[in-house]
Amino acid sequence: MDQRLHTAQQPLLLGTPQEDGFAGPSVEFDRIESSLHSIQKFVPTDYASYTQEHYQFAGKKIIIQESIENYGTVVWPGATALCQYLEDHTEELNLQDAKILEIGAGAGLVSIVSSLLGAQVTATDLPDVLGNLQYNILKNTLECTAHLPEVKELVWGEDLDQRFPKSTCFYDYVLASDVVYHHYFLDKLLATMVYLSQPGTVVLWANKFRFSTDYEFLGKFKQAFDTTLLAEHSESSVKLFKGILKWE
Repeated sequence: MDQRLHTAQQPLLLGTPQEDGFAGPSVEFDRIESSLHSIQKFVPTDYASYTQEHYQFAGKKIIIQESIENYGTVVWPGATALCQYLEDHTEELNLQDAKILEIGAGAGLVSIVSSLLGAQVTATDLPDVLGNLQYNILKNTLECTAHLPEVKELVWGEDLDQRFPKSTCFYDYVLASDVVYHHYFLDKLLATMVYLSQPGTVVLWANKFRFSTDYEFLGKFKQAFDTTLLAEHSESSVKLFKGILKWE
């Protein structure tokens, strides 16, 4: 049964790995101190209630704090499908030490699983969900991963060259799950995917297809990227695509 939390009663405090059921290799004290300090940068939105959902990936029990009051704090079907693919193809994808950026990381499940599988992860989303995202990531990766994930603000299509300069920000994989639905920022989303793609970058995009706009976006995605359908889950209407930017 889900355990309900209330932000006014339980602020973002991390228990010890033993208390939360997590264990892993020891890491340097200053790295832990820095990571715990970084949580103070983000203030969680005061939603009325939170629930805890449990997932099992990469040999770990993952506990995700969610709130149904914001789309960005819920784990959607595309995220679990993408996590399963990453787990099933870890060696093929060569995820150990791979540099990964997740667009629209939401509650953080995909970034957490990527980190547990050995990748160097940057989880991004809008400012109002970063507090919960940071909480979930630290709770599930601290002292469990070789590389502690980074959490950064990313507003699609805005200030990309300042926040993610191509000279220093290269990613082996750009991940996205259920970022396409009925909203008005699909062109900016595609522009962001294109911007973050450099030679050697692979985009893995999983999405539940619900609306005509989803298929319209897929058409534009195929214009920009050489696209391969990697998996399709008929029971959840989730499709997983691989995209490699077309270079002129």
